[in-house]
Amino acid sequence: MKKICTVLAVIILWAGNVAAQDMTALINKVSAKLNQVNDYEAEGTLKTDVSFIKAPSGKIKVYFKKPDKFKLKKDGGISILPKGGVSINMSNMIMTNNYVALAAGESTIDGSKTKIVKLLPVDENSEIVLSTLYIDEANLLVRKAITTTKENGTYEMALTYGKYSNLGLPDKVVFSFNTKDYKLPKGITLEFDDGQKATDMDKLKNKKGRVEIVYTTYIINKGIDDKVFK
Repeated sequence: MKKICTVLAVIILWAGNVAAQDMTALINKVSAKLNQVNDYEAEGTLKTDVSFIKAPSGKIKVYFKKPDKFKLKKDGGISILPKGGVSINMSNMIMTNNYVALAAGESTIDGSKTKIVKLLPVDENSEIVLSTLYIDEANLLVRKAITTTKENGTYEMALTYGKYSNLGLPDKVVFSFNTKDYKLPKGITLEFDDGQKATDMDKLKNKKGRVEIVYTTYIINKGIDDKVFK
């Protein structure tokens, strides 16, 4: 009986190691696809739906440069995006080292079959506690990502692809987050409607917030001066 239990334990450990290796290989493939993009300049629109903040939709320009330079400019004011935890760049969300990749089943996202991969950082000082990626294995695209952080709550990101899917760049990105964990960017204050009390605002902050970015054009790998990011 002991021998049987020992054999079963070895088989379970072996199967777990194989699954982890498979998920690591999948993550590396997705990362390699994203790494084709050295830099980009993109244009699009940003729409914010946060109950306690009045932020009109507007045109945006987004700049990215390897490895982690990123800047978003919005016409007519400050952009409202969840602080920390969330990155518009999937290359920043996918940990390429110092993580453990675990298989967590399968799911279908907008008609696409995906592998669910949980990424656990090895570094205990990492701001990210857990990332859950829904990866379209056939096309090596991340269809959805859920990131849990130490200080900024949990964020969900849904991605839709089109013309630039061969480079892993989305046409549309939708962020969802719990507003009670929302940290206001500098220069932004809460805006009360007439007759609205502070207690009402506290209730609103327990709801979901949503930020939607729709990209219209990308200029890819043409080079971007570092001064853009200052």
